[in-house]
Amino acid sequence: MPFLRSCHRLVALMLLSGCLANTLHAGTPRQVEHALGKEPIEGEPRRIVTLYQGATDSALALGLEPVGVVESWLERPMYRYLRDALPAQVRYLGLETQPDLEAVASLAPELIVGARYRHADIYPLLSRIAPTVIAETAYDFKALLELLGEATGREAEARALLAAWHARVADFRCRAAARLGEAWPQRVSVVSFRGDHVRLYYDGFARRVLDQLGFLRPEGQQGSHWGIKLVSRESLPAMDADAIFVFMRDDAAVSELHRRWTSHPLWQRLEAVERGRVYRGDPILWSMGAGILAANRLLDELYAHYGLHDETREGEFTSC
Repeated sequence: MPFLRSCHRLVALMLLSGCLANTLHAGTPRQVEHALGKEPIEGEPRRIVTLYQGATDSALALGLEPVGVVESWLERPMYRYLRDALPAQVRYLGLETQPDLEAVASLAPELIVGARYRHADIYPLLSRIAPTVIAETAYDFKALLELLGEATGREAEARALLAAWHARVADFRCRAAARLGEAWPQRVSVVSFRGDHVRLYYDGFARRVLDQLGFLRPEGQQGSHWGIKLVSRESLPAMDADAIFVFMRDDAAVSELHRRWTSHPLWQRLEAVERGRVYRGDPILWSMGAGILAANRLLDELYAHYGLHDETREGEFTSC
């Protein structure tokens, strides 16, 4: 079904489902501020629809069970790290770039969660179905968690998850500094091999996690835009750093491009390559998950890459 087709049918369905006049919760609505305005929300919504991956991740982290979610980009219909936590009856609503709005309305949701870069154009329709909050960016998992906690009345749970995250961040930074000495903090590049080019990230989910952990961006990799596409192997020096984190899909074309680029003499002369500091990451965790659960799993990988003991996973948040 085309993305914005049959608006009249959509409105009729909303009227029939009662979505336009949700009276499940009594009381004075609280005004929840989000990227596209303020949304009045009553009570503690539990029938939640999440329209991008980070929102699904964050909802599950808060102990919520969405009634509708969009499909994952890999491991469809949902990433394995989230699949078991979803209720068996959850409805899949298509891709986050093109959610099925009639299916959303049919679920009679009490709250819809989206992201500005995906859903700004359809926000007016979404907000007619149910109270809708829109995250400013899909990269900022901490702001998303706070927004979702406020919208669902689970602020305390959100604060607890963030406190645990900050404790892990402090632990990692301390252990990395002790292990690497003067070599800390490291300048790191984040690279994704694609079928016909390589992406060098200046921003993004993984980049922001790395920033919090104390890693530095190499000179020339500053800026608020996501990054650049490298289409020629002569541009390989642009990714030089103390360490390089690489993620890519399991795909024949991607593997072939990776083989050709990493066999080039310019790759072999990169400092990170010469020092054996090229680390492979899970593309789902480094790019697609975009929530607090993915951030913690990404941090698990970094503890392992650097051979650091992770006491935080044992419930101990003591100074290293």
